[in-house]
Amino acid sequence: MPRSDSPTAERLTVPVGGMTCASCERRVGKALRRLPGVETVDVSATRGSATLRGADLPARDEIDAAIRSAGYEPAAAPWLTRDRSVWRTVLVAAAMVAGLAAVVSLVGLPDVMTGVSDPSTGGLVVVLLLGLAAGVSTCMALIGGLVLGFSAAHAASLGDQRRSSQPILTRMGPQLAFNAGRVVGFAVLGALLGGLGSSMSLPIRVTAVLVLVVALVMFLLGVRLTGVSPRVAAWSPRLPAALGRALGIDSATERSYSHWRTALVGAATFFLPCGFTQAVQIYALSTASPVTGGAVMAVFALGTAPGLLALGAVPELTSGRRQVRVLQVVGVVVLAFALLNVSSGLQLLGVRGSATTAYGQTISDNVTVEGGVQTVRMTQVRDGYEPADTVLYAGMPTTWLIDAKSQLDCSAFLRVPSLGVSVDLTQGPNTIELPALEPGVVPFTCVMGMYSGNLVAIEPPEAGAG
Repeated sequence: MPRSDSPTAERLTVPVGGMTCASCERRVGKALRRLPGVETVDVSATRGSATLRGADLPARDEIDAAIRSAGYEPAAAPWLTRDRSVWRTVLVAAAMVAGLAAVVSLVGLPDVMTGVSDPSTGGLVVVLLLGLAAGVSTCMALIGGLVLGFSAAHAASLGDQRRSSQPILTRMGPQLAFNAGRVVGFAVLGALLGGLGSSMSLPIRVTAVLVLVVALVMFLLGVRLTGVSPRVAAWSPRLPAALGRALGIDSATERSYSHWRTALVGAATFFLPCGFTQAVQIYALSTASPVTGGAVMAVFALGTAPGLLALGAVPELTSGRRQVRVLQVVGVVVLAFALLNVSSGLQLLGVRGSATTAYGQTISDNVTVEGGVQTVRMTQVRDGYEPADTVLYAGMPTTWLIDAKSQLDCSAFLRVPSLGVSVDLTQGPNTIELPALEPGVVPFTCVMGMYSGNLVAIEPPEAGAG
């Protein structure tokens, strides 16, 4: 029933199903404002509703017809879709992604690409290979939402009819601008880094929160792309309207999109917490040369371009039913990246379910005790730490000796969240002094949570077994 806000105005809120974005809100609002007696309309995709105000609102069947004319249903969106074709596509895509992940794990493709050699000896070719690996893994997971957002905004600004008649370079404009901005921006910022002589590492917990926020954004984007939950799809995070217009991803009009703004956002991704990016940033820093530092970062950004271009090409180069199916597959991939980021973020926060009883009550072979100080010896390799888990004594100062074998992998950027320890390992021996530990498990991880291990502190024999 309508409710009066004033003696001359009525207010009615009706459900609207199927909305997922600002464009959906505009279409529904435009259709409802055409109805006689409607003065204002407030449409929310997140709430899945439209609120109408006016002195003499139309009948409910007229409102429902207007909503349907805009392409939506006058009913609340369901939590799970009933479209069996959506579930079939998603399940097949999930099986494919799981199979591909298993193959990559067995073949060790990331290790092959990231462990070729040290850039200091392999030069820009190795940096390019690192970029290629990042472009199909962590970089894609972190900035995939931005890439798809700009691409969708550009496609919407052109319209289906006009877009289909445009040459390929025009349709790929957002992707070319975004990646060009990354290359140029990374070159400029890399040059500053090479001449600055200081690291740009973020605090451990800040990095963890950023990774988890990215995971949440990726999860909502993945759900939206797959179409498995119309209700959750409407929760996709959106920028405030003013900021969206400033960045050019509002897509209300053709003029709201700008290649220049897209390029600037691409350049700003230099500051996102990607393990590959940070590894190359440290290398650029070590060159102590603006020219070399700029070249290193530009080549890295160029290496990430193929993967990002492939992702962004989906909404630009496909249409109709084929586009829907391809986007559903992309959504499954994005969800897989989201799960990866959740695991990484929790690792960085030190959240782990280990227990001391699982490790026994004897110190590990890589621990020696002399003069009241214990020494833990460990090796850092491209895919983690050897050994990953070490049992040592509680209540005793610890010298942690780590022999780093692969300086430009994520594992070279060691973090111990509970102790606030943040160390970027250099090639060869590294010494870390730890305080006397309390009995329990102290997790450690690389900067992106990809590789991890545990220091398990037990009571020394003279103190008695707990």
